[in-house]
Amino acid sequence: MPSSDEPTTRVKPPEMIVIERRAGGRLLLRLLLIGLVVSVMANLAQFSSYQEYASSGEGPNERFESGELTADDKIAIVEISGTIMPPFTERILKTIEHVAEDEAVKGVVLAVDSPGGLVADSHQIYHRLQELRAKKPMVVTMGRIAASGGYYVAMGAGPDSEIFVEPTTWTGSIGVIVPRYDLSGLAEKIGVESDSLQTGKFKDTLNPLREMTADERAMWGEIIDDAFLRFKTVIADNRPELDLEEVSELATGQIYTAEQSLAAGLVDRIGYQDDAIDTLKEQLGLSEVRVVRYSYPATLIDLLTASAEARSTPDIWKQLLEAQVPRAMYFCGWPALTRP
Repeated sequence: MPSSDEPTTRVKPPEMIVIERRAGGRLLLRLLLIGLVVSVMANLAQFSSYQEYASSGEGPNERFESGELTADDKIAIVEISGTIMPPFTERILKTIEHVAEDEAVKGVVLAVDSPGGLVADSHQIYHRLQELRAKKPMVVTMGRIAASGGYYVAMGAGPDSEIFVEPTTWTGSIGVIVPRYDLSGLAEKIGVESDSLQTGKFKDTLNPLREMTADERAMWGEIIDDAFLRFKTVIADNRPELDLEEVSELATGQIYTAEQSLAAGLVDRIGYQDDAIDTLKEQLGLSEVRVVRYSYPATLIDLLTASAEARSTPDIWKQLLEAQVPRAMYFCGWPALTRP
């Protein structure tokens, strides 16, 4: 025990150090992080665009499907799936061009699984297939649905090519459609009037906020009739058993089952893709063949766009404006102005 004469040493308690986090500092940090993320995404998008541009001349990616992997001779599967519209049209055309230039490809299986799409795009594909069939034999196989524009492009294989449909395939729907929505009744209820400034009486045709006039209906009738006649003529030219009158009887917009389309002469055989490949091999006289198909890798821009669209809510004003854009379509399933 220390003596009372000895000096007493007192220990000072430790000082508390307080770090104050300022709200302004947190905000600055968040802004910097957001800027970094945006910068990285922008650079990745630019790099993806550069890759797509730089590789535009290389064509699609080829993938082995079946047959003999080491065989020199190839059968190419050209797929037409989904709605026929940009940017898929350009990819299909590029695939057709690639197949036409590949000397190892001896024959083509045109695999259609599409409800159709834009009139102009369908005819572009049909035209390129006509050129391809002049170089290489072709057969057609139809999947779940090959209707309207999907059937139109199948005619590109020509009158000498067999068309296979699966037992559950839907085809037909021969006709033309221009989507239009009449919102004039709704506009009247909520007090909205269409008062466009225009240079001619047809300039705002298909305006959804007013009823279509008789003159407008007659004008669009002529446009649709032109596309409709082309559709029927394409079928008559490429289906030996059908003439234009017989095609006209089938061209009611009706969807046909596999059995119905076979009985009507729209297709040749009920079978699967393997059956079409075997038929083409026999036609070409090939015992060993490498069956290939083609694909295009999804770019970063495609993925970002798809993600943004998935998260977005419907924009009624955007849809209203787009409803005024004329789109002639060989398409199955749209309620709109039709021409029987």
